[in-house]
Amino acid sequence: MRAPPFPPADMPEDLRSLHDEMSGYIAEHLKGFVSRRTDGALIGPFAPMLRFPAFGRAAWVYTKALIDNASLPKAAHEVAILATGAAMNSRYELYAHERVGEAAGLSNEKIATIAAGQRPTDLTEEEQAAYDVAATLAGGCQLPASTYGRAVRAFGEDQTAELIYLVGGYCLVSLLLNAYDMSVPGREEGLPNDAREEAAGDRS
Repeated sequence: MRAPPFPPADMPEDLRSLHDEMSGYIAEHLKGFVSRRTDGALIGPFAPMLRFPAFGRAAWVYTKALIDNASLPKAAHEVAILATGAAMNSRYELYAHERVGEAAGLSNEKIATIAAGQRPTDLTEEEQAAYDVAATLAGGCQLPASTYGRAVRAFGEDQTAELIYLVGGYCLVSLLLNAYDMSVPGREEGLPNDAREEAAGDRS
């Protein structure tokens, strides 16, 4: 890996405070997937944020704002993240949000189809609006007026803005994961055996 996970015991005091804030938010809001090693080092996108805090702090502030101001319906929220991860081909993001999406009520069939880069045929109206916005923007295209208008009808202007910023935030997360070669748990040393076994199952 290009940004190895940073054990908190090795951090300077000012960085440890950032780690502790991130760790608390992750434990409360981002559940259901492996996000840390047994030595407490955060993995996934959080590792490069902590390794390069001059930029990572700002990335975390953005991520925290998305958590603190989340108001989109949970299923639509996860559809947007999965569609972004699929467009960016970001394996850790898909690994994590396949699990979060299931907890939000998405069927395994919907999750698998979105993760494969396709649009499920049985999405709700809200899920369709979220998918189309995310797939368009994460695919590097300008958002058509019809797609934007559909999102506003489904969510209103404020939640549509949240959706757009959500896609932008997870494009950044995906970029960090891809740039720093952060894969699914199991490649990092010091993870629990059950995490390595689960990740091996994901790759089989």
